[in-house]
Amino acid sequence: MIESILPGAVTAVDTFVDPPGADLFPEEEAVVRKAVDKRRREFTTARWCARQAMRRIGIAPAPVLPGTRGEPQWPFGMVGSITHCAGYRAAVLAEQEKVTTVGIDAEPNDALANGVLEAVSLAEERDRIAVLLRDHPGVAWDRLLFSAKESVYKAWFPLTARWLDFEDANIVIDPLNGTFTAALLVTGPWVHGRRLSGFSGRWLAEQGLVVTAITVLAPVAPKTRTTGRLAAHR
Repeated sequence: MIESILPGAVTAVDTFVDPPGADLFPEEEAVVRKAVDKRRREFTTARWCARQAMRRIGIAPAPVLPGTRGEPQWPFGMVGSITHCAGYRAAVLAEQEKVTTVGIDAEPNDALANGVLEAVSLAEERDRIAVLLRDHPGVAWDRLLFSAKESVYKAWFPLTARWLDFEDANIVIDPLNGTFTAALLVTGPWVHGRRLSGFSGRWLAEQGLVVTAITVLAPVAPKTRTTGRLAAHR
């Protein structure tokens, strides 16, 4: 499902069930040894998805351990992101030469609990959400906003190794085109020779979920053209 909102440079694997044969590397097992069953199943299936993505890309399956902020640590030369919620798990992976950063998130298509929207949003975002809820029923726009903010953080952190609060990005959702923009309200890092000021993302509401994704593609290296004269001197 999530692959429909990601570019071809990103390999995505998702599932609505926990595969019975999914297992963990010993290093990963140590992370969830004392975890409750729900946490263990989420962690295990997300790693199963990650390893399926590794196989599709053509790299050897490897452990995906959480870093200091819980972020997945990918094999050298790779970037990726993981998400899981009730009844859904997904992992995406790409070569760093093709993709600079990627962030994904999935949430149930249900309204946030009372008080949560106020805690995770700016006043102008809440105003826009109210209009979306009025004009485009059927999507939990408050939950979609939350999901978009999660994707923003997951795309931001690998570039900066810094925390990003919910109020540090102002998100505008396009209800018709399945896209959103996130304007950073803090100083962003230098990316591809320019200061990063925000992200563009895509969203999807299907099968009881709202799903968001942000991908920053790496610049394409210009092809070197060899002229006949240069070739003659070789």
